[in-house]
Formats: sequence, C-alpha cells, structure tokens
Amino acid sequence: MTLKVFCLALAANAVLAPYALADDSPDIIRDAEIENNIRTWATPIFNAAGLDPNAVHIYIINDPTLNSFVAGGQNLFMNTGTLLRADRPNEIIGIMAHETGHIAGGHLVRFQEEMHDATVKAIIAMVVGAAAGAVGHGGAGAMGAGMAAGEGVGLRSYLSFSVAQEASADQAALKFLDATHQSAQGLLDFFEILEQEEFLSAQRQDPYLRTHPLTSQRIDYVREHVAHSPWSKVPDPPQWVANFNTMKAKLGAFLNPPSDTLAQYKADDNSVPARYARAIAYYRIPQLKDALAIIDGLIHDYPDNPYFYELKGQMLFENGHVDEAVAPYAKAVQLKPDTPLLRIEAAQVDLETNNPALLPTASNMLADAVHFESDNPDAWHFLAIAYGRSNNLGMAALALAEEGMANGNYRTAGQQAERAMKILPQGAERQRAQDIRDDARRMRDKS
Repeated sequence: MTLKVFCLALAANAVLAPYALADDSPDIIRDAEIENNIRTWATPIFNAAGLDPNAVHIYIINDPTLNSFVAGGQNLFMNTGTLLRADRPNEIIGIMAHETGHIAGGHLVRFQEEMHDATVKAIIAMVVGAAAGAVGHGGAGAMGAGMAAGEGVGLRSYLSFSVAQEASADQAALKFLDATHQSAQGLLDFFEILEQEEFLSAQRQDPYLRTHPLTSQRIDYVREHVAHSPWSKVPDPPQWVANFNTMKAKLGAFLNPPSDTLAQYKADDNSVPARYARAIAYYRIPQLKDALAIIDGLIHDYPDNPYFYELKGQMLFENGHVDEAVAPYAKAVQLKPDTPLLRIEAAQVDLETNNPALLPTASNMLADAVHFESDNPDAWHFLAIAYGRSNNLGMAALALAEEGMANGNYRTAGQQAERAMKILPQGAERQRAQDIRDDARRMRDKS
C-alpha cells in the first residue's frame, strides 16, 4: 500500500509503512503520496524562510494526538492525529510555518552530540518518553527523566520552547505566509482548537500544549494579523484541496478499522476520496476482488495517478500475486520517477519474483533511491539482496553495514563494514566502509 510502516525486519511492502521504534513508541508512517503532498505545501514556506527544502526532513508519526515538533536539526515531525484533525491544507501549512519559524529562528535546543548522531527512531522515542514524563510528574521539569529512557541514547535535555520563542515563531510564520501570499487563518484555527484544551488536565491535553505553551496574547496576535493581512481570504489551490481530501481519506482508511471506513464512506458516494477509502478498507478485510474492482475503476478514470497503481500493486503483492504486482508498480514509477519510495517498493517486488531478468532494474532503482533515502533501512536491505544475487559480495556487505547504521544496530554495522573492507578494492566504497566501521565503533563506545 502507499501508506507503509517500515519495520526493522524484512517485511511485506505496505504503502503506509512505519519504521518500528522502541517497544511502546509510535511508528513513523512512510507514504509517497502523503509525503509528496506535504512537501508540496511546505516548500514555499521553506523557501521564504531561506531554508533548502531538500535539507528539511519531514516525518509522520503514527500517533492520534495533536502534535508537531522539530528536533535533531532540520527535522520536522507531525502526528497523524494532526493531519486527520485538519479540515484543509491551510491548517497544515500554518502549523508547518510555525515549526519552520523555530528552525529559522535557531530555537532548537543545542542537544548533546548524541542527538546529532541519534537515529530518527531514537529521537521520537526520546520525545515520547519526555512527554510521558511531563504527564506523570507534572510538567517540563520532569522531562529529563523521560529522555533517559529513549533508545538508550541518554540525553538529558528536551525541546520545550518558552512563550517568548513561541511568539517569535508565530511572528516568523506570519511573515512566511504573507511572503507566499497564503492565509494565516489555518494557523489561527489550529490555535483556537488548542485553546479549548488549555484548561484540561495534563493527562487530557494534547502533547503540543506541553511543549508549545499557548497564551491568549499569542492567539490575539495571530487573530489581529488575520484581520488585516491582504492574504487572509486567499483560498487553497483547488488541486491542493483535492489532494488533501484524498490523502485524509487514505490515511484514515489505513489507520481506522475497515468497518468504520465503510460506515463513513457509503457505497453510493462516488467521490474519489470515498472510492479510495473503500478500496483500502476492502483490501484490509481482506476482500481482494472488491478492492481491485474499485481501484481498477479509479485507474480507468485517472490513468495518470501513480498512487492508484501503487495501491493496486500492493494489494496484489500482499495477497501473493507477486508477478502481477510488477506491472502496476512499474507504472507508478514511470508516472512519478522522482519519488524514491516508489522505487524502493517496486524494487522489492521485482526481487520477490526471483526473476533474474528483473534484477538489473531492481538494483538500479535501489542504488538511485538510497541517495535520497540514506536513513531507510529497508532500502539498504533490499539493495544488499540485489548485490548478493549479482555476486557482488563486497557491495552487499557495505549495504548491510549501511542498514545497520540506519537501524542504530552499530555492532552489525561494524561487522559488515569490516567484511566489506576485506573484499572491496581501494576506492570510495572501501573508504565508506572504513568510515562506517569507525562511526559504529564510536557509537558503541558511547553507549
């Protein structure tokens, strides 16, 4: 499916895929369609802030609460609860503009070197632990204890902004929105939702309020800006709205029980979001025949949508029709060749066919994808398989070393790097193996 939870072990290729985290930590959702939509909305904001859009990493956390935060450099995290609670793209854009204000304003806590080296899953585990500590012990002062449990990294500081920093990020967000001729109404709407929760007990508040203190003065400031900005009435582009509605239906269909999805999107609702959601619900039941009938109808009506082909490929692949899944995945990549996640999914299917004729295509797609998905352990794992089947054992070992680093499994990373160094000739690849060996040794010594 397009909505894939990436697991640390080799797993079935779900479109909605989360990286498996610590025992009780939420997963990271990986989905090409959702990520491309969010990046499309965020790129004008990043440009207005003077940031390189390609240097800002956006992660979606599978958590139903309202929350977003920045951590570990230019990493922006957003909960699925925030995406599902929003009513239009402008609300998500306003939230991202605010978080971008923290990045551009240098508000990020100067974490210890461990945070710089921490994997994304470790950062999330630490943030979740810190939020739990705040609830259990009565506020931000207790967060350090929660951080200590996060993936064993041992940080003692946590990103918790002051009211002054929040106000500064608000001001920056409004500047970015005006510069891109977008309304700040979405940000105001989000704040007004949070305002209703401010007086709840800490246990009932959304995490955003515990890390981003909200005040009536901040809300009044944004409301005043909305009242006078020339861009406040500017609507979202129609295509953004259409993409948002489809994305929201898809996300809910993958995360909620299929029965809930079918109750929400009735059979007589022929809108694209409703058909998409029902296809996913039937696929998850599983009623493959009904799911394929709906997705084939969408492909017929919208033959240039790569994500419909992607979903069809996943349906077939996960139900054992591996050879039949090759063509729809290939079509998805053809329609959206600049999306690494699609290449990774298509390559996995090619490898699973055990068809030698597809091996070069899979290898090339994976080698290209890891340039952009260097922290994706699945991509490195599949690339190691491709190299191994090509009898390129040195590069297979190097790919397994990269997988170990992406997973935070530094022992395996070091062992595979040593193996690669013994096989590879002098050159860039052998030097990379040596760098991984040294980095893995350093990380093991610190733990």
